[in-house]
Amino acid sequence: MNSAKDFPIVCVGGSAGGLDAYIRLLKNLPSDMGVAIVIVNHLRTVSTLLHEILPKYTQMPVRLIKEKLDIIPNQVFIIPEKRDLHVLNGEFRLKPISKPWGWPDVITVFMRSLTENWDGKLIAVIVSGYDGDGADALCGLKEVGGITIAQKPETAAHPDMPETAIDSGCIDFILSPEDIAKEIIRIAHKEKVDK
Repeated sequence: MNSAKDFPIVCVGGSAGGLDAYIRLLKNLPSDMGVAIVIVNHLRTVSTLLHEILPKYTQMPVRLIKEKLDIIPNQVFIIPEKRDLHVLNGEFRLKPISKPWGWPDVITVFMRSLTENWDGKLIAVIVSGYDGDGADALCGLKEVGGITIAQKPETAAHPDMPETAIDSGCIDFILSPEDIAKEIIRIAHKEKVDK
């Protein structure tokens, strides 16, 4: 096991209405927790602007993911549009989107890749969005010791994605974005203490 790559990854999956949740989450996270934040916002056609918007709300560097980009802690990574995201050997890998029609499943694809290829703690967060992307991967993520969190539906602009996640039966916590931040801080602190 490569101990340099055993820090926690927080996968934050969302779509419609997700920006509000990302901002509320990042504003409440310190920049030195020792975790990597990966925002998987499912967009099929429009270019993402999150890497331009979100730096206003966090001290962490915010980077648009490129092929073979090294995954390091204390940074926020943004999935580019029209790509499936995977991890391999501590790096991000981008592939053409596997489901170009209908509702994308980029969050599910990325979570499954994390479950198979990441040594560190996994935290999955599902926030505002239409449809149910991510829900199908939550039980598998829990099976490998991951922690799953859904945005409290009444705090989400579009509660479909959090509700579908909750319906999977594999959600550990149902929280507002501010309380999700508190839980991530608690988990990150516990990881540091346990090492």
